[in-house]
Amino acid sequence: MDFLHAIILGIVEGVTEFLPVSSTGHMILVSELLHIPDTEFLKTFEITIQLGAILAVVVLYWRKLLLDWEMMKRIVVALLPALGVGFLFYSLIRRLLGSGMTVVVALFIGGILIILFELLRKEKEDALEDLSALSYQKAFFIGLFQAISVIPGVSRSGATILGGMFLGMKRKAIVEFSFLLAVPTMVAATTLDMIKNTALFEGVNTLFFLTGFFVSFLVAIFAIKFLLRFVETHTFILFGVYRMVVALLFFLFVI
Repeated sequence: MDFLHAIILGIVEGVTEFLPVSSTGHMILVSELLHIPDTEFLKTFEITIQLGAILAVVVLYWRKLLLDWEMMKRIVVALLPALGVGFLFYSLIRRLLGSGMTVVVALFIGGILIILFELLRKEKEDALEDLSALSYQKAFFIGLFQAISVIPGVSRSGATILGGMFLGMKRKAIVEFSFLLAVPTMVAATTLDMIKNTALFEGVNTLFFLTGFFVSFLVAIFAIKFLLRFVETHTFILFGVYRMVVALLFFLFVI
């Protein structure tokens, strides 16, 4: 890895973290495309760099995260499934980070599911729009959907957004809840990985991480604002098609 790689991966992370396309999956595929050696540091970089994008959420939503205790309690409930899965299957998840084929399959299947869901779903008039009315039960089930995203290529935001809409939430409401839920989820995931791989953050590796961190933070600010505007007038079908096209291209020409 070099500084150009860190910048490129930072841009990829910032653009894709909150879109239903899998940021980790994209970083794995872009790393293969750039022929970046599949080292233990690269795997840790692909996890910990997400802190930059998460900081963008903190900057934009700090009031809800720091002042809205009712919302924070719902976020904690939704966080529990991912914590359990991440702790129990940490070693397996880390091994999957080196599998481009896993990403391609997950991207393709996820794209099909997104398209089918959007075509078959009809939003009810009483769909939940106010996050303060979100029940703890629904918050927990959204967390179960999020837990599926430990598989690279599934997409954390995609799983939570589809899960929330399936449970009767309006598109914009679940997108914002997905943003908020990302903060403790990714902080927990990156903290666990950093603790287990502290020795990897030495010398130039630390500079690579900081470069990717700040780049992903700046890019994520714009990505969040884009997605909020996008969901007001569009479905996620375009992202489903995009996932399938990317999966096919990488399968045919890269992997």
